[in-house]
Amino acid sequence: MTTSRREFLALGSASVLASALPAQTPAPQNQTPGAPPAFGTAPAIGPEVSAATFKEAEKLVQVEMTAKDLEQAAGNWRMQVAPLYELRVGPRKVALSETDAPASLWNPATVHGANAPGGGRGMPEADRFVRSADAQVPLPSDEEAIAYAPVAQLSRWIESRALTSERLTEIYIRRLEKFDPQLHCVITLPHEQALAQARKADAEIAAGHYRGPLHGIPWGAKDLLDTAGIATTYGAEPFRDRVPAKNGAVAQRLEDAGAVLVAKLSLGALALNDVWFGGQTKNPWLLEEGASGSSAGPGAATAAGLVGFSIGSETEGSITSPSMRCGVTGLRPTFGRVPRTGAMTLCWSLDKLGPMARSVEDTLLVLQAISGQDAGDLGSVPSRLAFDASKPVAGLRVGYFPAWMKEAPATDVDRAALETVKKLGMQTVEVSLPNWPYDSLNVILFAEAAAAFEELTLSHGVDQLKMQVPDAWPNVFRQSRFLSAVDFVQTDRFRRKVAQEMARIFADVDLILVPALRDETLTITNFTGHPSLTLRAGFVEVSEARSDWAPDPAHPLPKFSPPRRVPHGVTLIGRLFDEGTVARAGMALEKAFGVAGERPPGF
Repeated sequence: MTTSRREFLALGSASVLASALPAQTPAPQNQTPGAPPAFGTAPAIGPEVSAATFKEAEKLVQVEMTAKDLEQAAGNWRMQVAPLYELRVGPRKVALSETDAPASLWNPATVHGANAPGGGRGMPEADRFVRSADAQVPLPSDEEAIAYAPVAQLSRWIESRALTSERLTEIYIRRLEKFDPQLHCVITLPHEQALAQARKADAEIAAGHYRGPLHGIPWGAKDLLDTAGIATTYGAEPFRDRVPAKNGAVAQRLEDAGAVLVAKLSLGALALNDVWFGGQTKNPWLLEEGASGSSAGPGAATAAGLVGFSIGSETEGSITSPSMRCGVTGLRPTFGRVPRTGAMTLCWSLDKLGPMARSVEDTLLVLQAISGQDAGDLGSVPSRLAFDASKPVAGLRVGYFPAWMKEAPATDVDRAALETVKKLGMQTVEVSLPNWPYDSLNVILFAEAAAAFEELTLSHGVDQLKMQVPDAWPNVFRQSRFLSAVDFVQTDRFRRKVAQEMARIFADVDLILVPALRDETLTITNFTGHPSLTLRAGFVEVSEARSDWAPDPAHPLPKFSPPRRVPHGVTLIGRLFDEGTVARAGMALEKAFGVAGERPPGF
């Protein structure tokens, strides 16, 4: 040990918060032979505390102790609990790297047993992927029409060589350059690398080496996916010069599929909302408001026809919300299906990567390419994907919560979607959940996120972030130092109970239709790991701009008279690892709604 205990404790009161809790010394050498060590018998170390200290701390954790209890707790705090902080404050401090995942891993499949990850049905027996038939649509002469075409169609043109990847890439580069000044959705535009990839794709296809439906398709990556030699900034000031040496797993799998990385797209700083170091990403349908987050750039760029598809991430709503706001289709896969190796970690047990596109089938074409276990992500699991676009949806059982359909945030669009389900021959089934405090699950989110960015918080690196409001990460990370470890464990136990309730529901239904931004479902299904598909279902009128941030009376949101017309979507929740059924139902609904093809004016 290079610093003695005496020297360590002499560092001074100015260092108390950062380094005043040193290591527990070895047990006294004159201990009676055969006597086991006991808690609370280490030498007293760290700052003095008193009963008054604990009395004030009671307010933070909602507990109440007697005066005698307070005195007892304070009496041996320096011998019993303070030594446990040595991991963080030293002197034998242990550095934890980005790749050091927690020992306890969330696996939603284990809630129901290894053979029943689907909540009553097991993993698909085999991979099966049947895409829709080629509609034989001729290539338009209008470049804008080409740009807005779904991947399902773009891939047919590229495969038949009616369209080259180089031409398509050039179309998207021009559109990215033209419209980014309005949208603020691009962090890095790697022109030359993209064109080189596109030319390589064209050469391979011309030589008869067609890799599949993503070959030659330009895509955009939320800027928390590592890309070799191209900056990956997390949208945050402290990381704006960060350039990884190699691709993350998803970026590499898309490269292997022949896709062309054309843009690194914006995200709210450290994956929260839609403000990054370059400003606020805007909604192409309503430029007076943000695109929502944190997959703001993927949402805006995909909606405005600036990329063929994009990859977003979700911890608790970050694919769903921008897909809803920007009118695109977002697929949040089952937790563990898509590896997060080489992606920024916010929450080990919650983070998910998934596609955002302009059609439901597009998201499955991308999911097929990025699915599968990777050794770098201990939370990833072997999984199979069963999808058949030709299989009918009649007879599928669709659950819904009757009360939720009658109150905000549900709209007439949501209620009409439920009627459309019936018209398509699917069976609607009323479902219910206990009236539990589901928001309490966020103890896990806050604790994991604060742990992931502990060094940045304690070094005051988070002070550089643009947003310093109470509901932004800097304040949440600081507050989370005071969360109770006991509450964390109890919440983790509650998480299992919630997952079991979802298993109960899915024993009776094949999927669930919910208002996309219903708080309970965003929280519940992210914590249980169920897949989610959000797709445009119609349009609504808004008289005020919408925001991800808590209301701020000093900065009121713009109001509109007359109201403005914007897209509105619904969300389908599926069984674990059953994205194929969700997508099949989504494709039928998408066709029945007939609104997916409308473009944001001005783009």
